[in-house]
Amino acid sequence: MRLFLALELAPEVAQEVHAAVAPLREVEPGLAWVAAHKLHLTMKFLGDADERSAAALMAASDAVAARHRPFEMELGGVGAFPNFRRPRVVWLGVDPNPRLELLHHDVELAAADVGYEVGGRPFRPHVTLARVRDALSPDRAKALARAARAVSYSATVAVDGLTLFDSATGVHGAHYRRLHAATLGGR
Repeated sequence: MRLFLALELAPEVAQEVHAAVAPLREVEPGLAWVAAHKLHLTMKFLGDADERSAAALMAASDAVAARHRPFEMELGGVGAFPNFRRPRVVWLGVDPNPRLELLHHDVELAAADVGYEVGGRPFRPHVTLARVRDALSPDRAKALARAARAVSYSATVAVDGLTLFDSATGVHGAHYRRLHAATLGGR
């Protein structure tokens, strides 16, 4: 299994996001665009794991979730990693509020307790919209950046759970299977 912990977007929010970024898909249809039902905010990519590790991660996610009350996060703004001159990932921004930062911190510590390395990069919360397989020419990158600046989507969304997913890659891209959902506040 290839596991990751994430915050899921409500289906209606995912559809809104998908519709809002349609102009980007029109400008660059060849990018690996994420389907609406797969949009999420990754809290921790864990990688390869066996059943025992998955069970330990389920218990760890329950413990983390029980210590956090539901909260809201702000979505908005489209960007790219590392930037729009050389985009590799196109993303929807997520405001890094303190409650989200604390949840991420606790996820990192819980994963470390189960045997995973603590991430070495700063947490930059985002929802991946697309991956760029082949480098874009400067003109195509500029067109994508212009289209991104024209997207005016923003929303306040509820965060009420932490989900453990298994990601399997197939001919039609990644398929996500929900293994466990931990409810914030332990409800």
